[in-house]
Amino acid sequence: HEINNSLTPISSISQTLVSRLTTQDVLRSDADFLKGLDMIGQRAEALTRFIAEYARVARLPEPQKRPFDLVSLLEKLEKLYEKRVVFVREQQSAVPVTADATLIEQLLINLIKNALEASADSGEPVELRIRNGETDVQVQVLDRGSGLANPANLFVPFYTTKDKGSGIGLVLCRQIANAHGGRLRLENRVDEVGTVATLELGRR
Repeated sequence: HEINNSLTPISSISQTLVSRLTTQDVLRSDADFLKGLDMIGQRAEALTRFIAEYARVARLPEPQKRPFDLVSLLEKLEKLYEKRVVFVREQQSAVPVTADATLIEQLLINLIKNALEASADSGEPVELRIRNGETDVQVQVLDRGSGLANPANLFVPFYTTKDKGSGIGLVLCRQIANAHGGRLRLENRVDEVGTVATLELGRR
């Protein structure tokens, strides 16, 4: 499940790069190719670390907390999913947090995947937002799908409404949030139809 969540955007970027290799503009696009290949490498390395730790202890890895910038992480995810995900910047400055960047990235990838599936019919992009508070930071993933029909079962292990779902994606997301002393909640949007997933993280 977790591998598939990451392989989907990796595969998409790879196909885009291959298709562009057939054009005559390759030499003028070297910078774009290097960025794309670097992104693939970074995500593959992060996923390898995640799987190795998960397999070794057969449980969620202990977070290796280090300072990093949430804005940079969301910018990377926006590029990873190209035009299907839009980072709505309400501020331009960095938003530093101390957390395990690999685990937080995996959590957000899971939420984005769910949001993209919910928005498949509407074709609307998924939005990423940061709400910067005095003591905590909120990262929101917003879609324009049909909303939550049965929110009470969202975090029940192995419960899923998807034909090929495993029912562990959101459970793992909540475990990652809890391991950081944070909180994850999913709600129907009040501004329009759709769902908002909110990850709350302390600054330290």
